[in-house]
Amino acid sequence: MNEGVPAGGTAGESGSPADEGRRVRVVLVDDHRMFRTGVQAEIGVTEQTGVEVVGEAADVAQAISVITATRPEVVLLDVHLPGGGGVEVLRRCAPLMGASVDPVRFLALSVSDAAEDVIGVIRGGARGYVTKTITGADLVDSIFRVQEGDAVFSPRLAGFVLDAFASTDAPPVDEDLDRLTQREREVLRLIARGYAYKEIAKQLFISVKTVESHVSAVLRKLQLSNRHELTRWATARRLV
Repeated sequence: MNEGVPAGGTAGESGSPADEGRRVRVVLVDDHRMFRTGVQAEIGVTEQTGVEVVGEAADVAQAISVITATRPEVVLLDVHLPGGGGVEVLRRCAPLMGASVDPVRFLALSVSDAAEDVIGVIRGGARGYVTKTITGADLVDSIFRVQEGDAVFSPRLAGFVLDAFASTDAPPVDEDLDRLTQREREVLRLIARGYAYKEIAKQLFISVKTVESHVSAVLRKLQLSNRHELTRWATARRLV
């Protein structure tokens, strides 16, 4: 499937409809081709799952183009994307989300389980947030629930949303954390959790050399000397 263009084909061309004919049209938005391919293979066999993947995109501009062209019922949206991130996609798709007929609904699917990422996309209009550790069957179930208008969260993440919306006060700005890019924050959290560079590279679909570059940048920006100091810094801020 080509990036940034609608996918061809229609649901139900082969096999019987899944779950009494339930169908949902989905667009995948993630900047890692390998991950999109894996999701497509896991959930995109329409006659078995009821999910029809009608398009995919790797950055914000592609996402807007594909979503506008295909008008899917649900968008699986990564939080960290080139061009402004998932929040920018939500902002620019606000008219589609607010449509009185056939609104487009968004389900965030991300490696990140950070409170600020969860809260940011929910405030942007996403109907749910699940992490990439989710099983294929649970992801299919989450997609259909979002299509039906439910809110869906991985269990640990629901507390972030409840806490955030229990108060009208904006969360305090951490100026040190704000210096880091989204990708640097991802690497920071995984380092603080004890992951080796090779494990981080595999989880984020980047090279070990890129991981090393991100770690160096984080240490420099935070004025820290090594990963042990970095771990203490992240733990003190409850980022782990």
